[in-house]
Amino acid sequence: MALVFRAVAQLAGISLSLLGWVLSIITTYLPHWKNLNLDLNEMENWTVGLWQACVVQEEVGTQCKDFESFLGLPAELRISRVLMLLSNGLGLLGLLLSGFGLDCLRIGETRRDAKKRLLVLGGILFWTAGVTALVPVSWVAHVTVQEFWDESIPEIVPRWEFGEALFIGWFAGFSLLLGGCLLNWAACGTQAPLASGHYAVAETQPHRLHLEMKTTQLKL
Repeated sequence: MALVFRAVAQLAGISLSLLGWVLSIITTYLPHWKNLNLDLNEMENWTVGLWQACVVQEEVGTQCKDFESFLGLPAELRISRVLMLLSNGLGLLGLLLSGFGLDCLRIGETRRDAKKRLLVLGGILFWTAGVTALVPVSWVAHVTVQEFWDESIPEIVPRWEFGEALFIGWFAGFSLLLGGCLLNWAACGTQAPLASGHYAVAETQPHRLHLEMKTTQLKL
């Protein structure tokens, strides 16, 4: 039963981590980190991402323009770019390492210690990827809330609000964290199954002991 729980935990952990990694990539390039609805013109909406700003008009459609200068961006967007790209890279590396550490992969099944270390390292990388995804999303959300309730800005000025990418980013970060926890629990909290060759040795040892006892009795 413990082996079943171990296999389920590994499968759930790698699935959640894969889902979080894909969602973190979508969050990185989705131009919907912040939305701006104009009260004077309800047919026009503005959206901002890490790489471009877009305007959505019912008659024209969506038009986007890339940011020309990296240094001209606000600090939260500049650092969010770096952290989200770092999260994507760490998630990919975690998938590669933890994939080779799964019990269902027959490669290196006799080297259980090495597979366990790969699984633990993959889980730690997923933790790091989750944190580096949650930090920029939460930072941009914090700045958005501060600007929304800033009393120094006249009430007539439109305010930025949360975009869809922020919610996707939060879900991606928590998925990566939970996936890393499951992988580390599967590696450290349960016993690894024996390799196929060790099963044969384990099965023959009782029979060998039984035969040796019979031989000793006959000699006596």
